[in-house]
Amino acid sequence: MIDEQLKPHGVVDERVLRAMADVPRDEFVPPRLRLNAYEDRALGIECGQTISQPLVVALMTQAVAPGPDDVALEVGGGSGYQAAVLSRLCRRVITIEREPALAERAGATLKRLGYENVEVVLGDGSLGWAGSAPYPVIVVACAALGVPPALVDQLAEAGRLVIPVDTGADRPQDLRLYTCTGRQVTYRSLFPVLFVPLRTD
Repeated sequence: MIDEQLKPHGVVDERVLRAMADVPRDEFVPPRLRLNAYEDRALGIECGQTISQPLVVALMTQAVAPGPDDVALEVGGGSGYQAAVLSRLCRRVITIEREPALAERAGATLKRLGYENVEVVLGDGSLGWAGSAPYPVIVVACAALGVPPALVDQLAEAGRLVIPVDTGADRPQDLRLYTCTGRQVTYRSLFPVLFVPLRTD
C-alpha cells in the first residue's frame, strides 16, 4: 500500500506515511472484506457508508498537516479508520458519527486496538463539536453543498479544514482545503472525489 499506492501518487509526508503503515486497515472493515482491505478503493461498511480508499485518506491527512499538539475534529467517523490515522499525528481526535451502530462499533474497535486519544461522539456532524473548539484540524469525510457554518466557526486561527464539496449533478465532488487566516477563510481545490453525502438533522 505504501510503496505502490501512496508514495507514487503524492504522499510525501513521512509522518503520514508512518501513520498509514501503523494503522491496521483490515481491522476497520467488515470480516468479509478483510482480504480486500489494502486495495486502492473504497469499501462498503455498515449503514450504507464506506471506508475511503487509502490514497484519499492519506492525501486528506497530508493536506491538513496535523501537528503533535493539535486537537482534530473528524466529521463522518464511519469505521474509525481516519480517526485512527489522525490519532497517530495529533494529541487528541474527536470523531462524530450520526449512525449509532457505526459509532458503537468504531468506538469498540478503537478501544480494542488501543487508540486511547480518540473520542467517538454521536451527533450531527454539520454542527461540529463546540465543546472542544476551536480546532486546528478538521477533516470531513462526507460531501456537502458547502462548508457548514458551524465548522467554519469552530476552525482555529491558522486552522486547516478539508471537505468534499458537491458541485452539481453528474459532476465529481471537489475536495477542498480551507484555511483560516485572520478569520478570513479561503480555499484551494485538491482533486475530484466521490464521497457519501453529509446527512443533517
